[in-house]
Amino acid sequence: MISVEKHSEGPQTFVVYRRSWKEAISAFLRKGFEPTGAMAPMGVRLSPLGYALIFILIGSVVLYLQVWMRGSSDKKNPKLTLGQDGDVHSMSVDISLKELLAVSIDLAEKGGDKVREIREANKLAEQSKGETREGANDPMTDGDLQSHIAIVHGFEKVFPRLKVVSEEHEKKGDEVHTVEAPKTTHPEVDEVIKEDRRVPYEDITVWVDPLDATQEYTEDLRQYVTTMVCVAIKGKPTIGVIHKPFEHRTAWAWVGHGHSKGLNVLERKAGEEGQAQRIIVSRSHAGSVEQVAKQMLGDKTEVIPAGGAGYKVLSLFEGIADAYIHVTLIKKWDICAGNALLLAMNGHMTTLGGEEINYSAEGNPKNEGGLLATLVDHQKFLEKFAPEAKKLAEKH
Repeated sequence: MISVEKHSEGPQTFVVYRRSWKEAISAFLRKGFEPTGAMAPMGVRLSPLGYALIFILIGSVVLYLQVWMRGSSDKKNPKLTLGQDGDVHSMSVDISLKELLAVSIDLAEKGGDKVREIREANKLAEQSKGETREGANDPMTDGDLQSHIAIVHGFEKVFPRLKVVSEEHEKKGDEVHTVEAPKTTHPEVDEVIKEDRRVPYEDITVWVDPLDATQEYTEDLRQYVTTMVCVAIKGKPTIGVIHKPFEHRTAWAWVGHGHSKGLNVLERKAGEEGQAQRIIVSRSHAGSVEQVAKQMLGDKTEVIPAGGAGYKVLSLFEGIADAYIHVTLIKKWDICAGNALLLAMNGHMTTLGGEEINYSAEGNPKNEGGLLATLVDHQKFLEKFAPEAKKLAEKH
């Protein structure tokens, strides 16, 4: 007999055959097409088992073809993983990360187009989602919503099985059938990225912030506004896209493979003698962080208030700040893309306690441990802010 084991991968169950294909087929044929009764001398007729085998084989072929044909531009072809002996060990569906990068760039820019059009038409339709933990208003606008629809449903059109986590959720009944399908190639990606990598769908989580710095967006402080897409592989930020819609500028990176030409590191060595260190922080709690920063880093420390996590990360590349500090709760869709960009350029983003942040879809979307982002001297900043990290840990 054939030894059969069932294995689950994501929503599907797959079968592992321990006998080789040739042995299995030979055994089935011997059983299904054996001589029977009076007809044996004249020829061969099907036994009941033979009829059953034919129906099973036909059904299996039809099911396989349906799965093979379903999906997106990468064809989502089921891939059979075969051992050297010809045994079937597993079946999985994978995706091209180069194509996913191109789609992420295109969708971040399409979302940005919605954000810019609605702001310029001054049709924000602002609502409040409530208050943040610090008591600040947490607004949502039509720019957030339309960008969300363009990005999330754009991914769905190309990669319908992809796990996408977005800050926003459209209202029931919103029209999504008119969403334009994204481009699956990008000229700069093709020029910079020379090799591809395929990854199983179940390992991928996409984090989307359709409009970062919504409060500043409502105040018409356009320089802080970004749209962001991040691809995490097994919880690790791998592809990051930060688009500035009012500057028509996009920064992207794929860790270990390449980055956009405009993503330059205009760093200066933090902590050089006589040089004041510059810390960029949220506008909503700049005062409290300034006090902490000067206690930890010295009175010469310059604290720069700004809106939007995406803007703050880009400020590190532009030489505006030496470190980005956040001491309260922040959501992972705010920081995943920036984390990927920093990793691609040998920078770091961790909690204030130095812990790496996990971006798996199954995890908590809240990051409670504060945030430290740097391009240089990350460990030195961690040591300076260790007392503040300890206070945060005691609260949670």
